[in-house]
Amino acid sequence: MTEIPPARKELSAAEIGALAHLYRGEVYRSTLWRQRLDTTTNWSVVTLGVALSITFAAPDASPLPLVLVGILIMFFLMLEARRYRYFNVWRARCRWLETHFFAPMLKEGDLHLDERWQDRLADDYLHPRYHVSSAVAMGRRIRRNYLWILLIQATAYLGKLIVHPDPVTSIDEFLSRADIGPLPGIVVLALGLLYCVTWAGMAFWSWQSDRRRARTRPAHTSMG
Repeated sequence: MTEIPPARKELSAAEIGALAHLYRGEVYRSTLWRQRLDTTTNWSVVTLGVALSITFAAPDASPLPLVLVGILIMFFLMLEARRYRYFNVWRARCRWLETHFFAPMLKEGDLHLDERWQDRLADDYLHPRYHVSSAVAMGRRIRRNYLWILLIQATAYLGKLIVHPDPVTSIDEFLSRADIGPLPGIVVLALGLLYCVTWAGMAFWSWQSDRRRARTRPAHTSMG
């Protein structure tokens, strides 16, 4: 026997007004956390810009700042992923209200996409939780912003080794310029390649994860 979903609760005028104010609050929180995402991205761009200025200030300047700035970029990325997980909660609630509460009022006919939308929203308030994991959040932020930041960092580092103090003439010379203290250049470059491949792999994995979630998710029944 097919299970009959429970009927939607009929909202009074006062409850509809309260829900409208709730939506405004969720939009405010979503906007606030979106600005915080922009802040950490700006920090990454600024620190990379400082590293570029120091490294290319003179032909004999060390490329080491472009290596060390990667540590800061990693820290900012992890911080931004944490902020994104909060932002995603508020964004999902706003989108849920827009889809299941406001859209049916604006379109003629019965457009309730989920008979239990009120229960799902109430459950999200009663049992708040993140809608995505830290790894997925990091992958999304890499895809949106940090892939370009990392690409600029890697390109600038390789360009510095190739052109300063003079254009490189051999592979051995190129490797020797990448030496950092006791670490030979080939090890430094291998670590740099691992650094870039790791972030690119995480971005690709999160993209695949989002696609799998979209395919397996029942239409209009999930938040986040």
